[in-house]
Amino acid sequence: CAPPDVVVWPQSVGQVQELAALCYRCRVPMVPFGTGTGLEGGVNAVKGGVCFDLSRMDAITELSLEDFSVAVEPGVTRKALNSHLRGTGLWFPVGTVG
Repeated sequence: CAPPDVVVWPQSVGQVQELAALCYRCRVPMVPFGTGTGLEGGVNAVKGGVCFDLSRMDAITELSLEDFSVAVEPGVTRKALNSHLRGTGLWFPVGTVG
């Protein structure tokens, strides 16, 4: 296990951009973290750095029933998305990529 040096919880795209620019200027590694549902072990800060915990960015920003597409922020869970879709006839099944 290699934990990051610090964790930040940005709540908007602008905050992510500002933090990323600061890390880039200071040559500090960045490790993104969504909702912890992945199996890849993504939060493994082998060189320290800043973990961007994106779980508070959980808005569903666009939904198009006509073309079956939805735009979400990185903190949206499958359960929250399916709750939002309830009543539309659509759902987001486990294992879908795209």
